[in-house]
Amino acid sequence: MIRQALALIGAPFGPGTSPFWQRSWKHRLARYCLIFLACYLGVVALLMLLENWLLYHPADAGNWSPAPPSLHAVDLELSAADGTPIHAWWCPPPGWDESQGAILYFHGNAGNLSHRGPIVLEWQKSLNQAVLIVDYAGYGRSGGKPTEAGCYAAADAAYAWLVNKEKVPADRILLVGTSLGGGVAVDLASRLPHRALILISTFTSIPEMAQRIYFFLPARLLVRNRFDNLAKIPQCTRPVFFAHGTVDDLIPIDHTEKLFAAANEPKRFVEIPDQGHDEFISPELFSALAEFLQTHAPLK
Repeated sequence: MIRQALALIGAPFGPGTSPFWQRSWKHRLARYCLIFLACYLGVVALLMLLENWLLYHPADAGNWSPAPPSLHAVDLELSAADGTPIHAWWCPPPGWDESQGAILYFHGNAGNLSHRGPIVLEWQKSLNQAVLIVDYAGYGRSGGKPTEAGCYAAADAAYAWLVNKEKVPADRILLVGTSLGGGVAVDLASRLPHRALILISTFTSIPEMAQRIYFFLPARLLVRNRFDNLAKIPQCTRPVFFAHGTVDDLIPIDHTEKLFAAANEPKRFVEIPDQGHDEFISPELFSALAEFLQTHAPLK
């Protein structure tokens, strides 16, 4: 009777065959595995497609903040090597001349340079230096779209303007990079002469950051944007100053610890207590930096 019933529903029965309920369980498991695999690969493909959108967070010219009046910021229209228009603010203090040197400031990921007005003013006042802050492609009033190559091209355009137009000696240019800007500053410092490199809240590489966020994916192997600071920092031969907040929940402080370990002497690492992830400024930062520069990269 059982054999006839099984035959009616098409289930195999006999030597060398599995009961239908066992085959059904295996088929369901296989189907679920295939569905999971398809979903997993779909997520991977979607994240790869949206990588630049997920990584870069620019604010365009419609989201603009006026410069502090005391900053006396001058708008510059530079041009990247590929012709992309690059916008920058040139902010020299009163009475400045090229012999005093300048800061080339690379800002963090979100927003645009106009949101850094008070920070630029603090750098200008604290070090009595002119500051050139530049927007990467796709940020603020700069043209194009954000890419790693576009960030480097904007940095090159700003550096060339300082050296060729303002006649600032290369060995009097301080390169300052915060967060994403640290990746831009490290790349420039590994290739071109400068006075010193200053990195704040900087990461080892984008693949390492991606793996931390998307721990359930082989993100380290999939991302196209690299900003491989850990590989490039040994190529930076001038003094390097590091600062990182002790409670940074976006870029863990151990990223800067690894960069510091790989950097050449002279170098210094300052931990800022109770500071999270931000383009922070603090008396401890500027005091330690002024001492470091006076000792290891004085203006002569």
